Amino acid sequence: MKVSILQFPGTNCEFDTQYAFEKLGCETQIVWHKAESLPQDTDLLVVAGGFSYGDYLRSGAIAKFSPVMKAVAKYANDGGKVLGICNGFQVLTEARLLPGALKRNEGLHFISKHHHLRVENNDNIFLEKLNNGDVVNIPIAHHDGNYYIDEAGLAELEANGQILLRYTDADGEISNPNGSVSAIAGVCNKEKNVFGLMPHPERAMEAVLGSDDGVAMLQGFVESC
Repeated sequence: MKVSILQFPGTNCEFDTQYAFEKLGCETQIVWHKAESLPQDTDLLVVAGGFSYGDYLRSGAIAKFSPVMKAVAKYANDGGKVLGICNGFQVLTEARLLPGALKRNEGLHFISKHHHLRVENNDNIFLEKLNNGDVVNIPIAHHDGNYYIDEAGLAELEANGQILLRYTDADGEISNPNGSVSAIAGVCNKEKNVFGLMPHPERAMEAVLGSDDGVAMLQGFVESC
């Protein structure tokens, strides 16, 4: 399986992401944002976390204009698998490849810690190795992780099974760290080939570092190809 990983000025999780997927046996390639095409053998495109363009203006708002994003949009619209992690999630919402928007955390502070998530919908390649209701422990690290969508949009996400993950405590009870609407931590598009989440599964690959729950999250992509 070939995983291509986007790199913008300010991206800081591309090598963590590369390590995670290589640990799962994948071939990887980092793609600079000025590229006008993606590697033809790409099975999964990951928009990695960090602070693209320093998060100036608004998180992800400048990155969406990078040359590579035209190829990203075509790849996604043609059914290619795309995963946006943290800043990558912000980029995908700004590019309108995922619904909703990410705004400043409710407490106006940067949050960096492990946090539990509950699987809401495993009817997709991303979470198919987990069960609905499973609770995983995954690091979060963001300032603008407060997911927002209006009431009509939220109802549509619910109806289509597009809500993937919610923030909870270890027992699976809602525990919302950033004010996200309905405690949403991750969503997908209607076609279920574009995925985004604020937590960092690529940082949860080794039990010795606090959690290896990210392995099961990412394996769905690997075994679907």
